[in-house]
Amino acid sequence: MDSKRFHDLADQFSQKHMLVIGDLMLDAYMWGSTNRISPEAPVPIVSVSEVTHNPGGAANVGWNIASLSAKVTMAGIVGDDSHGEQLLDLMAERGMQVHSVVKDQHRPTTVKTRVIAQGQQVVRADQESMEELSGESLNAVLDSVEQCLNDVDGLIIADYNKGLLTEKMINTILSLANASSVPVYVDPKHDHFFAFSGVRLFKPNAAEFARAMDSTDPQSGAKSLWEKLNAEHVLVTLGAEGMFLTTAEDSFSIKTKARAVHDVSGAGDTVIAVYALADQCGASPEEAANLANLAAGRVCEEVGVIPINLDMLTEILNHHHS
Repeated sequence: MDSKRFHDLADQFSQKHMLVIGDLMLDAYMWGSTNRISPEAPVPIVSVSEVTHNPGGAANVGWNIASLSAKVTMAGIVGDDSHGEQLLDLMAERGMQVHSVVKDQHRPTTVKTRVIAQGQQVVRADQESMEELSGESLNAVLDSVEQCLNDVDGLIIADYNKGLLTEKMINTILSLANASSVPVYVDPKHDHFFAFSGVRLFKPNAAEFARAMDSTDPQSGAKSLWEKLNAEHVLVTLGAEGMFLTTAEDSFSIKTKARAVHDVSGAGDTVIAVYALADQCGASPEEAANLANLAAGRVCEEVGVIPINLDMLTEILNHHHS
């Protein structure tokens, strides 16, 4: 993709409005250094110098969209707790609309804490509940989605298997989106992998694809998945191997464009955000996938979960064309 075509697409990003529904999380980072092993157990002692927080999970998808200058409304659930308030504040500060986020009094906000020393993740600690969400909370989310659909250009479903996206919930969301003619872009997990029939984009990673299709070769299995789901586009992300895209017209590999990989956390969120926005702005499937691939490579150069923005995307595009 040349620079003019990229700018023709990117100039339209700010005119788009996306709705993101999925499992909302708070990402916490403990930054520090380590130079000795604990006398109590064979683990490093990390001297923490800073603690930071970012939107995580589906909220990171929204953060990527907002960082690319588009409008984004978030739908999902947080706990009625201090972490939930912190996450809502962070999402609003990062440019996301949060009026459709529901507070659940019976469920804590999901928090992922990563301890990072010398630029490397040492350990991750998760605080979460895997209990089923209440019908009251699920219905409140569905009501908020229904109210938003007439005002958005596309819907991204970001499933992290935390209990929000039950099969019934998925079916209802897809029915509402279809009734409003809103295209749906899906980042799935294994539990309800085949529930997303007829969507615009279905984007599993290599492990999810292999588990569901009993195949480690998307070149032989992606077309079967495309047919099974009746999806318009299937994009399998393959980590260091890039991506494999299947549409009605063609299938092709896209090689990774990372210059140096420091942290792959959040790269999948960047992929679906960029693909959906580019698609909404008239990019071909191949153009959207190539832009998403460039964006994923760029965010992997950073330590921690960092969203893509227009300056970063322009820089890496220019680098690969220079």
